[in-house]
Amino acid sequence: MSANSEKKKFYALNMFDVVDLEKYLAYFSRLPEAAPRYGGRMVAFGRFRDNVAGDLAPRQVLFLVEWESEEAFNRFRDDPELADLHPLRESGTASYIWQTFDGSDVSDPTDVSLDDVLAVLKP
Repeated sequence: MSANSEKKKFYALNMFDVVDLEKYLAYFSRLPEAAPRYGGRMVAFGRFRDNVAGDLAPRQVLFLVEWESEEAFNRFRDDPELADLHPLRESGTASYIWQTFDGSDVSDPTDVSLDDVLAVLKP
């Protein structure tokens, strides 16, 4: 077993189109403080460039957030103290996709084994 298999993570992939920049910025301006309190860390974000392959309609924006666990993600999503936050995201975006994934920390790619990859590929 590689050291990588011991670094299990939970990821939330967000892809969306912006329809109300002001509302989305009001949501996003609170994330740097809110997400870490619940175990979240923004890993990447970007703007759509090209549809290389696949049958998913493109979205303008992508965010990838790493969470300490599924429970941490659910606390962020369901906490009544953030009840005013999530509607800003919802009304500021359209065609929103929010998918979650189990994964591993691959900050050191030399620490990834074939067994780690097979664990992801097998049902």
